[in-house]
Amino acid sequence: MKRAAWLLGAWLACGAAAAAAAPREAHGSADTFAAPGVMLAWGVLRGANEAATTVVVRVVTDPALFPWLAVAGVDPFSKAEQPLQAATGSTGSLDVRIPRAQFADTPRTEIRLYPSAAAARGATPSLVIFYHGVPDTTPEFAAAAQLDAHLAARIAALRASGAKTP
Repeated sequence: MKRAAWLLGAWLACGAAAAAAAPREAHGSADTFAAPGVMLAWGVLRGANEAATTVVVRVVTDPALFPWLAVAGVDPFSKAEQPLQAATGSTGSLDVRIPRAQFADTPRTEIRLYPSAAAARGATPSLVIFYHGVPDTTPEFAAAAQLDAHLAARIAALRASGAKTP
């Protein structure tokens, strides 16, 4: 009986350790996202043609919670990854620029948030926010200044909403 209880306890401890190591995932669906410690806003900067069109994701983090971040494009079938933003220290706000054509090959975008530089080096995020393609609600702009103003306004609206954000 003692052995069975010990084995059960060991099994539960291993399961808890494995669950603690797995990153939490959140599915983004709109052109804005907010969760404790992070806010996102999406926009598209139209170019002269499709090849010159860029998707911009403004990632605003609380550096005390998520001092490092990375962004990857993932093929949902092969699981092949394309780095879109190498792991970098966050000073609070970062605009990630992705060629819109990239979404044809790697439609799943993962924003990976890390609690430390060591976790970023080990590719062990504590939170992954993922999107399947560019959100349908993402607006397009012809000028960079218009896009920047839009992203700033969307982040300000998230802050004003009272969401637990940076």
